[in-house]
Amino acid sequence: MRATIVTAAALIAALAAPAWGQRDPAYAAARAAGQVGEQPDGYLGVVSGGADVRALVSNINIQRKSAYTQKAQASGATVEQMAFTSGCNLIQQTAPGEKYRAPDGSWQTRGSGAPQRDSRCV
Repeated sequence: MRATIVTAAALIAALAAPAWGQRDPAYAAARAAGQVGEQPDGYLGVVSGGADVRALVSNINIQRKSAYTQKAQASGATVEQMAFTSGCNLIQQTAPGEKYRAPDGSWQTRGSGAPQRDSRCV
């Protein structure tokens, strides 16, 4: 079952994350400006910014939860398992200069090396 969860989450991350970014130029701008970042729970977080950034993040997270729910039902995993595995993958896919939340809860800026991820990430 773990392999199924990882496979399904990798598919979500590979297909859905780029689509979220390509659909909304405001998302790409907020990501490039370091206003938003990936979190271990699979959802986007607000690093800085006003109501417009919070609304953007909320809309993206609604879409993510819907995708996680559909994939979880199809694979027999829980939504939380699907979201966590996706979070691991989305943090791994951040580019240098982008923000992500480290396991200690702090916001980090991705450098040239690997990002800090939860020890449960595969």
